[in-house]
Amino acid sequence: MLYRRLYPIEFNHCDPAGIVFYPRYFEMTNHVCENFFREAVGVSYADMMKQHAGVPTVRLETDFRAPSRLGDVLEVTLDVLRLGTSSVTFEIVGACGGQVRLVVAITLVWAKEVDGAIGPQPWPDAMRARLQGYVRAA
Repeated sequence: MLYRRLYPIEFNHCDPAGIVFYPRYFEMTNHVCENFFREAVGVSYADMMKQHAGVPTVRLETDFRAPSRLGDVLEVTLDVLRLGTSSVTFEIVGACGGQVRLVVAITLVWAKEVDGAIGPQPWPDAMRARLQGYVRAA
Protein backbone atom coordinates (compact mmCIF):
# COMPACT_ATOMS: atom_id res chain seq x y z
CA MET A 1 0.00 0.00 0.00
CA LEU A 2 1.26 3.49 -0.80
CA TYR A 3 0.89 6.55 1.40
CA ARG A 4 0.20 9.65 -0.73
CA ARG A 5 0.35 13.40 -0.18
CA LEU A 6 0.23 16.41 -2.43
CA TYR A 7 2.99 18.93 -1.85
CA PRO A 8 2.70 22.35 -3.53
CA ILE A 9 6.00 24.03 -4.40
CA GLU A 10 6.02 27.47 -2.83
CA PHE A 11 8.26 30.52 -3.16
CA ASN A 12 10.07 29.61 0.09
CA HIS A 13 11.22 26.30 -1.47
CA CYS A 14 12.89 27.94 -4.46
CA ASP A 15 16.19 29.54 -5.34
CA PRO A 16 16.38 32.77 -7.40
CA ALA A 17 15.94 30.73 -10.61
CA GLY A 18 12.53 29.54 -9.37
CA ILE A 19 13.51 25.89 -8.93
CA VAL A 20 13.51 23.94 -5.67
CA PHE A 21 16.76 24.46 -3.77
CA TYR A 22 17.89 20.88 -3.08
CA PRO A 23 18.05 21.09 0.77
CA ARG A 24 14.34 21.94 0.72
CA TYR A 25 13.65 18.44 -0.60
CA PHE A 26 15.01 17.07 2.67
CA GLU A 27 12.56 19.26 4.58
CA MET A 28 9.79 17.86 2.34
CA THR A 29 11.00 14.33 3.03
CA ASN A 30 10.84 14.96 6.79
CA HIS A 31 7.38 16.51 6.35
CA VAL A 32 6.12 13.39 4.56
CA CYS A 33 7.64 11.03 7.16
CA GLU A 34 6.19 13.03 10.05
CA ASN A 35 2.71 13.06 8.52
CA PHE A 36 2.95 9.35 7.63
CA PHE A 37 3.67 8.44 11.26
CA ARG A 38 0.80 10.63 12.50
CA GLU A 39 -1.78 9.65 9.87
CA ALA A 40 -0.87 6.06 8.93
CA VAL A 41 1.04 4.67 11.91
CA GLY A 42 -1.05 6.49 14.51
CA VAL A 43 1.82 8.00 16.50
CA SER A 44 2.77 11.64 16.03
CA TYR A 45 6.26 12.99 16.54
CA ALA A 46 4.82 14.99 19.46
CA ASP A 47 3.56 11.74 21.03
CA MET A 48 6.98 10.17 20.48
CA MET A 49 8.70 13.06 22.24
CA LYS A 50 6.36 12.67 25.23
CA GLN A 51 7.52 9.03 25.42
CA HIS A 52 11.21 10.10 25.16
CA ALA A 53 11.32 8.35 21.80
CA GLY A 54 11.70 9.22 18.15
CA VAL A 55 12.69 8.07 14.68
CA PRO A 56 16.01 9.69 13.78
CA THR A 57 17.34 9.38 10.25
CA VAL A 58 20.38 7.10 9.97
CA ARG A 59 20.68 6.90 6.18
CA LEU A 60 19.52 9.06 3.30
CA GLU A 61 20.11 8.37 -0.38
CA THR A 62 18.68 10.69 -3.02
CA ASP A 63 18.34 10.80 -6.80
CA PHE A 64 17.41 14.21 -8.18
CA ARG A 65 15.81 13.34 -11.51
CA ALA A 66 14.36 16.65 -12.74
CA PRO A 67 13.84 20.13 -11.32
CA SER A 68 10.63 21.18 -9.63
CA ARG A 69 9.48 24.75 -10.09
CA LEU A 70 7.45 27.33 -8.25
CA GLY A 71 3.77 26.47 -8.69
CA ASP A 72 4.28 22.75 -9.32
CA VAL A 73 2.34 20.34 -7.12
CA LEU A 74 4.28 17.18 -6.37
CA GLU A 75 2.44 13.95 -5.75
CA VAL A 76 4.59 12.34 -3.09
CA THR A 77 4.32 8.62 -2.36
CA LEU A 78 5.89 6.64 0.45
CA ASP A 79 6.16 2.90 0.83
CA VAL A 80 8.20 0.62 3.04
CA LEU A 81 11.13 -1.09 1.32
CA ARG A 82 12.31 -2.89 4.46
CA LEU A 83 11.03 -3.27 8.01
CA GLY A 84 13.66 -4.41 10.52
CA THR A 85 13.59 -5.06 14.24
CA SER A 86 14.12 -1.39 15.07
CA SER A 87 14.51 0.26 11.66
CA VAL A 88 12.42 1.04 8.61
CA THR A 89 13.54 2.03 5.12
CA PHE A 90 11.11 4.09 3.10
CA GLU A 91 11.14 4.93 -0.57
CA ILE A 92 9.73 8.39 -1.16
CA VAL A 93 9.01 9.46 -4.73
CA GLY A 94 8.00 12.97 -5.78
CA ALA A 95 6.44 13.37 -9.23
CA CYS A 96 4.58 16.05 -11.14
CA GLY A 97 2.59 15.48 -14.31
CA GLY A 98 3.83 11.90 -14.46
CA GLN A 99 7.50 12.98 -14.38
CA VAL A 100 9.54 11.69 -11.44
CA ARG A 101 11.46 14.55 -9.89
CA LEU A 102 12.95 12.93 -6.81
CA VAL A 103 13.54 9.44 -5.39
CA VAL A 104 14.67 9.11 -1.78
CA ALA A 105 15.55 5.99 0.21
CA ILE A 106 15.55 6.93 3.89
CA THR A 107 16.20 4.71 6.88
CA LEU A 108 14.82 5.65 10.29
CA VAL A 109 15.39 3.89 13.61
CA TRP A 110 12.94 3.62 16.49
CA ALA A 111 14.94 5.03 19.40
CA LYS A 112 13.69 5.31 22.96
CA GLU A 113 15.08 6.24 26.34
CA VAL A 114 15.54 3.20 28.56
CA ASP A 115 17.29 3.48 31.93
CA GLY A 116 18.49 7.00 31.10
CA ALA A 117 20.09 6.09 27.76
CA ILE A 118 18.58 6.63 24.33
CA GLY A 119 19.14 3.89 21.77
CA PRO A 120 17.49 1.62 19.22
CA GLN A 121 14.60 -0.46 20.51
CA PRO A 122 12.30 -2.99 18.83
CA TRP A 123 9.22 -1.44 17.25
CA PRO A 124 6.18 -1.49 19.54
CA ASP A 125 3.76 -4.15 18.30
CA ALA A 126 1.04 -1.69 17.21
CA MET A 127 3.51 0.44 15.23
CA ARG A 128 5.09 -2.62 13.62
CA ALA A 129 1.67 -3.88 12.51
CA ARG A 130 0.79 -0.53 10.90
CA LEU A 131 4.21 -0.25 9.20
CA GLN A 132 3.85 -3.81 7.91
CA GLY A 133 0.75 -2.74 5.97
CA TYR A 134 2.93 -0.43 3.86
CA VAL A 135 5.68 -2.93 3.02
CA ARG A 136 6.16 -3.04 -0.73
CA ALA A 137 4.83 -6.25 -2.24
CA ALA A 138 7.55 -8.35 -3.87
